[in-house]
Amino acid sequence: MFHRKLEDKLIQDAPTRPTEEPLEEGRGGVKPIKPLQKPYSRITGEILRRMNKTSELSVLERMAEEAWTLGLKAWEEVDAFVGKEIEQNSLFDGKPELCPSWLSVNGEDLASGDRLMFLPCSLKAGSSITIVGTPRYAHQEYVPQLVKLRNGNGLVMVSQFMVELQGLQSVDGEAPSKILHLNPRLKGDWSHKPVIEHNTCYRMQWGTAQRCDGLPSKDDEDMLVDGQRRCEKWIRNDVADLKESKTTSWFRRFIGREQKPEVTWPFPFVEGRLFILTLRAGVDGYHINVGGRHVTSFAYRTGFSLEDATGLAIKGDVDVHSVYATSLPTSHPSFSPQRVLEMSPKWKASPLPSRSIKLFIGILSSTNHFAERMAVRKTWMQSSDIKSLNVVVRFFVALNPRKEVNAVLKKEAAYFGDIVIFPFMDRYELVVLKTIAICEFGVQNVSAAYIMKCDDDTFVRVDTVLKQIDGISPKKSLYMGNLNLLHRPLRNGKWAVTYEEWPEEVYPPYANGPGYVISSDIAKFIVSQHADRKLRLFKMEDVSMGMWVEQFNQTMAVQYSHSWKFCQYGCLVDYYTAHYQSPRQMICLWDKLSRGKAHCCNFR
Repeated sequence: MFHRKLEDKLIQDAPTRPTEEPLEEGRGGVKPIKPLQKPYSRITGEILRRMNKTSELSVLERMAEEAWTLGLKAWEEVDAFVGKEIEQNSLFDGKPELCPSWLSVNGEDLASGDRLMFLPCSLKAGSSITIVGTPRYAHQEYVPQLVKLRNGNGLVMVSQFMVELQGLQSVDGEAPSKILHLNPRLKGDWSHKPVIEHNTCYRMQWGTAQRCDGLPSKDDEDMLVDGQRRCEKWIRNDVADLKESKTTSWFRRFIGREQKPEVTWPFPFVEGRLFILTLRAGVDGYHINVGGRHVTSFAYRTGFSLEDATGLAIKGDVDVHSVYATSLPTSHPSFSPQRVLEMSPKWKASPLPSRSIKLFIGILSSTNHFAERMAVRKTWMQSSDIKSLNVVVRFFVALNPRKEVNAVLKKEAAYFGDIVIFPFMDRYELVVLKTIAICEFGVQNVSAAYIMKCDDDTFVRVDTVLKQIDGISPKKSLYMGNLNLLHRPLRNGKWAVTYEEWPEEVYPPYANGPGYVISSDIAKFIVSQHADRKLRLFKMEDVSMGMWVEQFNQTMAVQYSHSWKFCQYGCLVDYYTAHYQSPRQMICLWDKLSRGKAHCCNFR
């Protein structure tokens, strides 16, 4: 479904619109429509009327102006790709890579490439990577948190390095997922002992770390990985081995009991000493050998696949001499949308119902998140309440700088009928416009009693959310989610908010963005205020919603409903929503939920 959010008659100098008319999903099906004649956005409408007055615009408005202009041009270029087949690797820069069975790189070449080795066809079970390197001697680092603990001394000696398998092509334009994070810490760990830590990371959210500190892990069947211990034993200065006496030893030999001498090795990495580390992909997990001896194993985690591991990064306090990768796949795994978009009628959205519905769910999604949207369609969008049209779900997507991506998005939207496309270039700062659109869709395109906003990596237990809503009187205005109170804006760092953007010292109470619910009267208030150009806009959409609800609460009492089970970070047992879930984790969650268990899939 395509909706053009444009002003028409009020704007004489607006850029040329695409020649192909968008489609409107009506209550009777899909039909061509003209671009909307009424103003949709205060920002976009005002901007197009003041094209020559950019100096008077705020930072947010200038971003919107640029995104709108680029988006209109990008939408026109989509027509050039209609009817053409998008080649398997055309969504990624460069030509299709060959698939050598082995690769090697020396230390100098690795350093010149930001210590990143590209694995063009990823890994498979049986693949191995051997790294020859030397840990650097420890150096001083300043840790502010230690100042109070050490009477003003925040310096600590540190020597550590990281070996990471990264998913470079899993989602274009985002920080790559860390399919394996291997972190030997010779010095500087909080435990004051040498350790080896393993973990995974998806969209900047780390899983639970597996730490090996010299004590052997259990030999229980569920703790072994391909029959190997997760952590082997090494010599620790703080643990004394209890050796049996000579008398006991001779007695056991005398009665014929088998005597197996135990050999204990030191920590496998030493500052300034050469090491040979081999990382092997097994059936159930990764196995790390150093100097020919098994040291640790790390089980594969749900959502992190070998075929997504297209890069090897080596960082930290180590001089790398050479890297060898062997037994690599000889066929190319496809990362194209054709691989993840399953064009089956069973995943198509039903036409909008003519009757009122209980809940409308708007999902914010990035243009190239084809796998995420497909995972949602195949999992929680198959809930009975959605199939019966008591709940309606739609994705809200803006455009991408790459016309090939937009062309595939258009085909996806036309086939599945569950996407609202905005003709402006996608930017984080403009997500707030999508949130307003979700409110408008929920009260105008469908007549929903409640509107829910979530992200495309949020797994929603639809029936449970409906039960939570039913627990509140329908006569009350509702704002439900994982609420934050007295949060302050960050004034420094990557996510800094300037005083121009937010002059107040404290944010209003607001629900975390991955999943929250508002009643339709609040949504109507937001749409009305926006149409009258009275709605204050802020780049953080969840804070903006809290601000709008607070304003509404001044005239109509709002029931604020808080629960940690609208998870902001990851997943909790018996969750209502789970956030930062990869497509494979979505499938896993749905499988468990289908068996009556609201359990997480964070790790094995």
